[in-house]
Amino acid sequence: VQLQACGGGLVQAGDSLRLSCAVSGYTFSNYGMAWFRQAPGKERMFIAHISGSGGMTYYAGFVKDRIIISRDNAKNTVYLQINSLGPEDTAVYYCARRSIDKYDMKSLNSYDNWGQGTLVTVSS
Repeated sequence: VQLQACGGGLVQAGDSLRLSCAVSGYTFSNYGMAWFRQAPGKERMFIAHISGSGGMTYYAGFVKDRIIISRDNAKNTVYLQINSLGPEDTAVYYCARRSIDKYDMKSLNSYDNWGQGTLVTVSS
């Protein structure tokens, strides 16, 4: 199982960014996927989850309408669109595969495979 996140970089406040996470080694559509982020000096935090089919999404309370999770099962890729970036969005962003038998989507312990992370730095 491999998860490869990419798309991060240095951006200006107000910009938009789309992160991608390409996966291999398993049947992608069988698993829910999520994005987390970890800001400097802080704990890793849940952002959003999407079901295996892509038909259901779930977001952390702070997300509001700025962030959208999606997936393309034909490409074995999950995405995270972030709009109106601000300095508070500076973090390493991680994609993760949710374990079949775990149902707490916000918990790090529900995920059995993680990407390596991609750094997003937002300058004001």
